[in-house]
Amino acid sequence: MLCVKMIVLVPDDLGLAVMSEVDGVRAVRYTPGEPLPPEAAEAEVLVPRFLAGMDVPALLGGLPRLRLVQLLTAGAEQWIGQLPDGVALSTGRGAHGGSTAEWVVGALLAIYRDLFSFERSRERSSWDHHTTDTMQGKRVLVVGAGDLGDQLRRRIEPFDATVTLVGRAARDGVHGVDELPDLLGSHDAVVVVVPLTSETKGMVDAEFLAAMADGAVLVNAARGPVVDTDALLAELTSGRLLAALDVTDPEPLPEDHPLWTAPGLLLTPHVAGSCRGLGERAYAVAKAEIARFVAGREPANLVRGEY
Repeated sequence: MLCVKMIVLVPDDLGLAVMSEVDGVRAVRYTPGEPLPPEAAEAEVLVPRFLAGMDVPALLGGLPRLRLVQLLTAGAEQWIGQLPDGVALSTGRGAHGGSTAEWVVGALLAIYRDLFSFERSRERSSWDHHTTDTMQGKRVLVVGAGDLGDQLRRRIEPFDATVTLVGRAARDGVHGVDELPDLLGSHDAVVVVVPLTSETKGMVDAEFLAAMADGAVLVNAARGPVVDTDALLAELTSGRLLAALDVTDPEPLPEDHPLWTAPGLLLTPHVAGSCRGLGERAYAVAKAEIARFVAGREPANLVRGEY
C-alpha cells in the first residue's frame, strides 16, 4: 500500500536533515526570496526561516494546502493576523529560553558588579579598585511566566536572589498582570519577557517606569515595542533607573539614536538567543511539534488568538 507523506517545506539543510527523520514526512527545501519549489502546491507545513522581513502574503499565496506554520522562533508577532482560517501557528517556545535567560543573568551581573567600568579602567591602564553591588539579596520581578520566565527563575535563585513571576493571569506561584502596580516598587530589577501583542505593546510606559524603585534595573529581553523608548530615555537621562536592552524600538537603532549614548544602559543587538546550537535547539522543538501534527495531535506550542 502506497504511503503518502506530508510535505514539509524547510528553509535550510539542517531542517532538511532533521525533518527527514520524522515518520510520515517528506521534507522539501525552499530558498527564501526565490520561487517556491513545485512541491509547494502540495505542502501542508511551512517552517519559515529565522530572519524576519519576509513577504508573508506572497509566501502564503504559493501554498494552497497549507495547514500549519511551524516557527523556529518563540516570537510570533510577524504572523499574528496574517494566516487564513484553517492554518495553525506553532512557535519554537522552549528552544531559546535557556540562552536568553543566560543573557539576562549576564546583564544583571555586569551591571551589579560594574564590569564595564572595570573594563574601561583596564583600557586606561588604571587600577580602579572600588566596591560594587551584588546579585545576592536582590528581588527580581519577572514579567512573563512562560518557558523563559521559568528558565530565569532557575538561573537567578542560585545567586541568592528572589524571583517573583507575573503572568497574564494569576495561578499557583504566579501573580496576575493586574498586580503589577503594587509589585513594581518593591523589586530591585524588573525583567520583561512577554510576547509582543496588542496588549503588551507599550506596556512599559512612563507610568510603569515611574512605579519602579529608585535605582532599579529594567531588563528588556522581549521585543523593543514592549517598552516606550522615550519614557525609558527620560528615566535613564535623569539617572533614576538603569537598564539592559537586547531589543529596541526602533530596531536596529539608527546611528544618531539617543539610546547609543544614554547613561546607565547596557545595550546588545538582539543577540540574547544567538549562540552555538541555536539551530539544533530550534529544530528539535520544531521536529517534536510537526511529529505531533502528523500524528493527528495538536502542537504543544499552538498560538491561540493574540497569544
